[in-house]
Amino acid sequence: MKMRVNLSAFYLFYFAMVGVYVIFMPKVLLDFNYTKLEVGIVYAAAPFMRFLLPYAFKHLFQLTHKIYLFALGMTFISAFLFIQSVEIFWLYLFINLFFGASMGIVLPFVETISLQRLSKKEYGRVRLWGSIGFIIVALGLGNSISSSYEVLYSLATLTLFILLFGYIVLRYDSEAKHQQEDSNKSFSLGKFWAFWLSIFMMQVAFGGFYNFFTIYQLDQGLDLTLVTVLWTFGVLCEIVMLYFQGTLLQKNLLTILQIATFVTAFRWLLLYLFPASVMVTFASQSLHAISFALYHTASITYVFTLYSQKKLVQQFYLGIGFGLGGTVGSLLAGRYYGETLFLMEAFITFIAGLMLLVHQKRKSII
Repeated sequence: MKMRVNLSAFYLFYFAMVGVYVIFMPKVLLDFNYTKLEVGIVYAAAPFMRFLLPYAFKHLFQLTHKIYLFALGMTFISAFLFIQSVEIFWLYLFINLFFGASMGIVLPFVETISLQRLSKKEYGRVRLWGSIGFIIVALGLGNSISSSYEVLYSLATLTLFILLFGYIVLRYDSEAKHQQEDSNKSFSLGKFWAFWLSIFMMQVAFGGFYNFFTIYQLDQGLDLTLVTVLWTFGVLCEIVMLYFQGTLLQKNLLTILQIATFVTAFRWLLLYLFPASVMVTFASQSLHAISFALYHTASITYVFTLYSQKKLVQQFYLGIGFGLGGTVGSLLAGRYYGETLFLMEAFITFIAGLMLLVHQKRKSII
């Protein structure tokens, strides 16, 4: 019980911090006279570091307790230094690199502990507290902040709680403190290349949603209040799925991933075919339960079974998907934004689904 409470608290504060960083910090940077290009560069830095980091751990390091604790400390220190550096673009960008690298270590480490110690049913019910933290920030902070520096102080405060609960959950790591996993040098992406390509393409397609869904809906004539409700509704559906998905995760995980991927392609197609329909948009947002909550949990559980290097594979999952995929997706969506944005996203996601079928066929003969 105590372990579940501490892990839940970590996810609550971690994803509340992500909410501040994603929802409010871009506006803060604009308030400090950053150009939109500079904001784009800053927000490409952290995901790109999450992509590069696993390669360093594959060839040079082991993700030990000491490195994890160092990353926890750097997450807090970086957030504190944001307050001092935000007015200087290059200095703020430099600190963002450390911030992104630290997050690329901390979350995979905790995810591995959760997968080691919790059942599939318990994992979803613990992980949903991250979604609750995100909603609290989205609905609460926007109405209470009066200055840009309050956003920065909020970010630093949340990383202090991440530091506290991140330290506490370390005791639940089921590996012996000095035990190392199988050699990281034997880790191979090429063995399951179609699966990793699917993970990458899935997150490329999400780039248009995360960065341009609000703008897309405003262009259809919806007001900002309704768009906020749509965002919140999607996360609420995500929470419901995380709570009840345990039974589904007892089934074939690869089949679940295939279904979730093709459902996501259908989700983007709905937004393209019925851009001005509020009812269809709500229906599309309800599918966030499948295209994010179920897909994400099935993915991290599935990769956990594919490789013996448990912490490293979680780093690669976040790095290739949310790191490289998120960066490329953001750039593509910005370059090709328009009426056909979600048609493009639907096509990319459909190809991601086909790659999972290729993976299934190749895996059966390996």
